[in-house]
Amino acid sequence: MKNVNFLLLFYLFALCSCANVEEEQADLPRPKGFNRIPLPAHRYVTLEAGHPYTFDISTLAEVRPDTLTLGNKDRIWTAEPHWIYVYYPAWDSFIQITYKSLGGDRAKMKALINDSYKLAYKHQGKASGIQEYVMTTTSGKKAGLIELDGEVATSFQFFSTDSSRHFIRGAVYVKTATANDSLAPIIRYLKQDAMHLIQTLQWK
Repeated sequence: MKNVNFLLLFYLFALCSCANVEEEQADLPRPKGFNRIPLPAHRYVTLEAGHPYTFDISTLAEVRPDTLTLGNKDRIWTAEPHWIYVYYPAWDSFIQITYKSLGGDRAKMKALINDSYKLAYKHQGKASGIQEYVMTTTSGKKAGLIELDGEVATSFQFFSTDSSRHFIRGAVYVKTATANDSLAPIIRYLKQDAMHLIQTLQWK
């Protein structure tokens, strides 16, 4: 009988302890959650004529001329007529497109490919990981893909060429000053749009 009473007292004590812990936890401040970002379905239209390339872009995006200069210690690229931003006003983000005419110069093509990798690896200091891929599009074109993880300004870059006349490079930029963890849905959305861009790329 004493053992039964002891067990009853033990269980009552345990229940009271659990209740106190729950009350204490209820009083603790909750961690801040990420803002919910509503994302519409992907819908595309064909880029308007006027460039030596064409591809599909999101109906959410605007096409703006590129006015920036980028590069590294070996080469500087200044904005040219067929450099554009596929700009998403809702998120202050964009896919930057740069284009170069090759004129049959394979050495120039190789230099541009090297520059593409150099520009991507400029973010190596902040990136937690970098992966490189080569893909073949549904139309048989080759494209180089570079994915960057971590708190980087550009999380996805790509390039494609016909090896003789055309070279194009693209980079996804999310400008909002928020941790990339909370921007993950937008980053994934823009990556999907960039992949669709690559799949629908055609040269003129």
